Amino acid sequence: MKRVLSGIRANSDLTLGNYLGALKPWVELQGRAETDEVEYLFFVPNLHSLSDRVNPAELRGRTLSNVALYIAAGLDPAKVTLYVQSQVPANTELSWIFNNYVTIGELSRMTQYKEKLTKRGPEGQLASIFNYPILMAADILLYSADEVPVGDDQRQHVELARDIATRFNNLYGPIFTLPKATHPKSGARVMNLQDPTSKMSKSDEDASGNVMLTDTAEVMRHKITRAVTDSKNNVKAGKAQPAITNLLEIFSSITGRSITSLEQDYVGKGYGDFKSDLAEAVVTHLEPIQRRHQELISNHTELLAILDDGRQKASTIAEEKLSQVKQTLGLL
Repeated sequence: MKRVLSGIRANSDLTLGNYLGALKPWVELQGRAETDEVEYLFFVPNLHSLSDRVNPAELRGRTLSNVALYIAAGLDPAKVTLYVQSQVPANTELSWIFNNYVTIGELSRMTQYKEKLTKRGPEGQLASIFNYPILMAADILLYSADEVPVGDDQRQHVELARDIATRFNNLYGPIFTLPKATHPKSGARVMNLQDPTSKMSKSDEDASGNVMLTDTAEVMRHKITRAVTDSKNNVKAGKAQPAITNLLEIFSSITGRSITSLEQDYVGKGYGDFKSDLAEAVVTHLEPIQRRHQELISNHTELLAILDDGRQKASTIAEEKLSQVKQTLGLL
């Protein structure tokens, strides 16, 4: 059976970009489970969040909140496996083993690491930032994932996982499945509302350009109606108008309407009407998700029971693969 795996880091609440680029496409993929015989695993990689020195109570709260958002967005625990990375110790054990099959040169060429190095310099840079791709490789290869839906910024990490798997298989035989990075056609790349040249990121210090899934309706309207626009004052997508193109893509993803159809609705109208209507569309679409999210985080018993079930399913897969690896390497 084909297996698909993906996750979103628990360093913050999730953004509209996380929803349109990952959660919504995941829910659409979920429908393939029975007809295409595909098994789906979605997790919260909370161990990756430790590099941010997150307050323990905040990390626990965000982890549970993010799982609740997965479910509220439409992921069905009866159809997919939902789990938290730290609940499956095999992830970190395999990660240490993989340290012996990756070179410092390979890790130093990772784009995200080089970006952080440029911004902060080498002094004081945490080893976990450097080794991040190794843990991600373990997350993927431990579960024999065939496909890994990721954004463009994570494709390099999936390629490293393929390299590790190939290297290991060449030495010891066919142990690991070679994963393929995929990007669902419906997944939107949502840009920052104040800087359309940068991706909407939940790690941004300035939250004014990020619509968070936990924002109130009032805050969402405020952020969207004050989004930067282009100088032409016409609602038309194109390279010359990155700001309005971003807003049109959000509108299209939220409503399911084509960008061309939306453009026709605003011929002769200004940006004010367009942004006001977009804000209402986003608020209306997210309202039932927010309501279900609130129900789930208000009842940790239900949420923890779902996670425990997911932990057991994920652990069964992970421990079988780890046992195979350890036996292959002569580890007791």
